[in-house]
Amino acid sequence: MDRMPHWADAVLVPLISLILAAILSALVIIGIGEDPVAAFNLMVEGALMRSAGWGYTLYYATNFMFTGLAVAVAFHARLFNIGGEGQATLGGLGVALVLLYIPWPHWSLALLAATLGAAAFGAIWAFIPAYLQAKRGSHIVITTIMFNFIAAAFLNYVLVNLLRPQGAMDPATEKFPEATHLPTFRDMFSSAETIMFRGAPANVTFFLAVIACLVVWLLLWRTRLGYEIRAFGHSESAAKYAGISPVRITVIAMLISGALAGMMALNTTQGESERLILNATEGAGFIGIAVALMGRSHPFGVFLAAILFGFLFQGGAELALWTNIPRELIVVIQALVILFTGALDNMVRMPLERVFLALRRKEG
Repeated sequence: MDRMPHWADAVLVPLISLILAAILSALVIIGIGEDPVAAFNLMVEGALMRSAGWGYTLYYATNFMFTGLAVAVAFHARLFNIGGEGQATLGGLGVALVLLYIPWPHWSLALLAATLGAAAFGAIWAFIPAYLQAKRGSHIVITTIMFNFIAAAFLNYVLVNLLRPQGAMDPATEKFPEATHLPTFRDMFSSAETIMFRGAPANVTFFLAVIACLVVWLLLWRTRLGYEIRAFGHSESAAKYAGISPVRITVIAMLISGALAGMMALNTTQGESERLILNATEGAGFIGIAVALMGRSHPFGVFLAAILFGFLFQGGAELALWTNIPRELIVVIQALVILFTGALDNMVRMPLERVFLALRRKEG
């Protein structure tokens, strides 16, 4: 029998962890001489109370959904894919090549092709660490983090020497053709009388990220492959006894993970920049680890955690703009959230388990 109901594990543990992180964050804000209540109100006002703020919040959340799902799929196979940053970087290259060198009559067709390009390049970049882990026993954490640096250096070379327009100083490609530009939330939800999401980069890719959450849920819990991935993650020896190949599952899980991370580039490269630039990922590959941890590696949990981290990013930008609170403080708050939802998870879970066990004994 489980020591704690599933709903408590999925809802209470993350909620209490968030409350503890919020309390410590408030103490940090007090420590630098600012008002934590005013700071929180400003974050809410800037990230949630205006359509432009929502546009930025959902833009960041879109990135975190893709990278969070990437980490979550790998987690289910007991793999720690810390290479989402590099896979997203190469995904951007896949997007750029598809959009620059193939003429597209409409953004919908361009988005479909760019999705395939981003997923393919992200998966290819994840394949080598997956193969090394499956066949050679190389540690997936070491190889994937090394590949982040290789991806950054490779993209820098490609942009500077191969894809940069002649005479341009920027290490970036030329603008993608007009027909490939994605509809923004402003285009989709504004009217002649009311302008919504003014200046916000949120675009149609957000809905693609939501669909990805649903597809990953169907994959993991409604397909044979998903069952094999989860079975392998629970017990490699039992999976092998059942005829599940560890090499096959390791490679396939990492290919899916890399493809999801690569698809993040749809939002940043095709959606926001409308060209390929350096450092477009902005750390979203690493934030995906926190999103997957907080979301308990469940697609719905990843969706909610991505919204939360999108709020923290946009709210943090508001704090840096309108107060004396440094932008780096938001990194501290994110670190506290990661600390309590990940490393100190048992600090919350174990007391709750004792409470529920005591309640069961009392009922019995």
